[in-house]
Amino acid sequence: MKQSTIWTIAAIMGFSFLALLFLQLSYIEEMAKMKKEQFDESVNRSLYQAARNLELNETMRYLEKDVNATERRAFKQDSIMTSSGKLNDVIQHSHLYSVTGNDGEVYTSFQLKAIKTKPSTIPKGMILRSDKNTISEASRSMQEIVRNRYIYQKALLDEVVYNILYTAGDRPLKERVNFKVLDQDIRAELLNNGISIPYHVTVSTADGREVFRCSDYTDDGNDHMYSQVLFRKDPSSKKGIVRIHFPDINSYIYSSVRFMIPSVVFTIILLLTFVFTIVVIFRQKRYTEIKNDFINNMTHELKTPIASLSLAAQMLNDESVSKSPSMMNHLGKVINDESKRLRFLVEKVLQMSMFDKNKVVFKEKEIDLNELVENTATSFSLRVEHTGGKIYTEIEAVDSAIYVDEMHFQNVVFNLMDNAVKYRNPDAPLDVYMRTWNEGDRVMLSIRDTGMGIKRENLKKIFDKFYRVHTGNRHDAKGFGLGLAYVKKIVNLHKGEIYVESDYGKGTEFVISLPVIKN
Repeated sequence: MKQSTIWTIAAIMGFSFLALLFLQLSYIEEMAKMKKEQFDESVNRSLYQAARNLELNETMRYLEKDVNATERRAFKQDSIMTSSGKLNDVIQHSHLYSVTGNDGEVYTSFQLKAIKTKPSTIPKGMILRSDKNTISEASRSMQEIVRNRYIYQKALLDEVVYNILYTAGDRPLKERVNFKVLDQDIRAELLNNGISIPYHVTVSTADGREVFRCSDYTDDGNDHMYSQVLFRKDPSSKKGIVRIHFPDINSYIYSSVRFMIPSVVFTIILLLTFVFTIVVIFRQKRYTEIKNDFINNMTHELKTPIASLSLAAQMLNDESVSKSPSMMNHLGKVINDESKRLRFLVEKVLQMSMFDKNKVVFKEKEIDLNELVENTATSFSLRVEHTGGKIYTEIEAVDSAIYVDEMHFQNVVFNLMDNAVKYRNPDAPLDVYMRTWNEGDRVMLSIRDTGMGIKRENLKKIFDKFYRVHTGNRHDAKGFGLGLAYVKKIVNLHKGEIYVESDYGKGTEFVISLPVIKN
């Protein structure tokens, strides 16, 4: 599959997942917003009705109290009499009322009479101004009584309203409000509006003085405070303010969209899985390209020794060659060298296969790192001197005993030296510096060369399997890209660390850190 096709599919799928996630989050946000608006409206409506009930209850108390008191003050005389003193005769109830102002002036006065007989031959509610016997006189008397009763009741209400307006407002807020009843009204109104979560309430005066606070009051959720004015028709200085807040408001708001959370989580998981899949696809594609390059390079590398062996075999079949001892020795040496080369290449591939399966077994023993460095320098001296350069050793480590597999660790040093020679600058002599020293309980080995160096963008990749640093020509970089991967693997398995620093065009330095054996 082409890379452009993969990118197109990835873009379409990624956009779709992101759009789906955006729509889900937008839906959650919109639902939470609507729930909050409904909640605010319900709370404000509940508080308004509770404040209204408080005002109505106060008005009712004053009406009951003041009407009774005023009526008692207006009552003047009450009498009961019969026409002849007998039980079967007519019974007459007489009530005299009068309403006066603060200046003593009489607003109205009237006499209320009720007449009945034992057989109840006349209506019980008959009200007469005088004992007239004609219907017309009784009607006019009734009308006059009703008119006077209306004036009387109006005078009573005027006095009650006056007391409510000027007397109630003078009382302190804590005396006007029954906080227990107010709390019950708020709770009842909230339940009527479908809100049953806990809340905390406070009551304060208009100037901010708190006069009541619920016993279990906490500050949780007070960033969402709701308030309502008490006695809103009173003067500003006489008003009260009730405030409530809900500690569990956020959980209540988002409870309606809680069912969407699994959907969002699954969408995010799918998105992350998709991203991971795309990354794996690109890595696999890159790995496939590297593997194909590895196969091509391996074929190129194997062709040379195979061709040399084939040619040597053909020459052995020549009778003239078989008769020449010097030629036979030469062919024998060629066959031996090319066989070793083939075996070396095959072993490198098998080594990495072994490490991938974690089937390697070390034969660890104590060796001297300083001695290993000296021997390696001697072995590579001819190859380095052939370039016009030289190997320099600085043996500074006092504690140089390490516990490693001698063969594998020797291969580590050999691979680093081989890379120094392989990636040398062809236009300049190659110098290699090998140094050992101690840092705490570890021994350090540095191999520094004056070769081509490694570009910064390649430094993080050089330890990857099959990765090779190209020098411009695709086949100019020798090997399979396994050497440094093998080096890092061996060093890590020996509880060591390896670092690399390089300045492109000037050279590269590899530093190995290993635990030292204490005597």
